[in-house]
Amino acid sequence: MCLTIASLVPVIITLYYSLVRYSLLAHGAHDFNGLMNFEFFFTDSAFIPALKNTFVLMFSVMGITVVLGAALALLINDAFPGRGFVRVLLISPFLVMPAVNALMWKNMMLNPIYGIFAQVSKFFGYAPIDWLSRFPLLSIIMMMSWQWLPFACLIFMTALQSMDREQLEASRMDGASYPQQLRYLYIPHLGRSITVVMMIEMIYLLSIFAEIFTTTSGGPGFATTTITFMIYQQALLDYDVGAASAGALFAVLIANIAAFFLMRAIGKNLAK
Repeated sequence: MCLTIASLVPVIITLYYSLVRYSLLAHGAHDFNGLMNFEFFFTDSAFIPALKNTFVLMFSVMGITVVLGAALALLINDAFPGRGFVRVLLISPFLVMPAVNALMWKNMMLNPIYGIFAQVSKFFGYAPIDWLSRFPLLSIIMMMSWQWLPFACLIFMTALQSMDREQLEASRMDGASYPQQLRYLYIPHLGRSITVVMMIEMIYLLSIFAEIFTTTSGGPGFATTTITFMIYQQALLDYDVGAASAGALFAVLIANIAAFFLMRAIGKNLAK
C-alpha cells in the first residue's frame, strides 16, 4: 500500500502540473491549460533531436556493454594467475559516481590539450581531436559504456559460473569447436542475463543527466540533448513547470513501454 502511494502520488502531481499553466516566475498561478503543455513540448525544436539522441545513446551503450561484457566474461571465465585481481579491476569503474566519471573523461581522457587521447594522437603524429566539440554524442556513449561495462561483465560472469561443466566437457569430446560452443551453449545460457542487463541499463540510460550536464550541457546545439535534459531545461532554465511535467509524463510512458517488452522477454526466457 505504501509503495503504491509513493509511486502514484508523484505521477498524479506531475499529471496535474502538465494540465495547468505554471511558471516558476509566476507564483501561485495555476490556470488550466488543457493539452497545450504537451503541444508546446512536442513542437519544441529540441524535441526530435532529443528523442533521437536518447534512443541512439541508449541502444549504443546497451549494445557495446552486452557484446564487450560477454566477451570479457568469457575471457576471464577460466582460472588463471591473478584472476581475482583482474576481476576487481574490471568491476571498479562501476563504483565511480556519475559526475566524477564525467569529469574524469572530460579532463583526463578527452581534453584536446593534455588528455590521454590527445597524447596518444601526438605520439603517432596526428593532431589531437576535441572530442566533446566534434563528436559530443560519441563521447557521452564512450564514457557511459566504460561505466556500465563492469556491471554487464559481472552479471555475465555470475551466469557463466552456473553452466553445466559436464555438458561443456561432453561437447569437447564430441569434437565441438569453440565457435560452436559459443553459439549453441554459451550464448543461449547467457540469454536471461542479457535481458536483465538490457532492462536495468535501459532504465538508467533513459534518465541520464549528470554526465551530459557536466560535460556538454546538451550541446553543441542539440547534439547531446536528451529527453531528460530537455525536461531539466524546460523546468529550471525556462521556468516552465507545465511543459516540463508534460515531458516527464512522456518519459515515464517511454520507460514503461520499453520495460513491458523487456519483462515479457524475461518471462519467455524463464519459461524455457
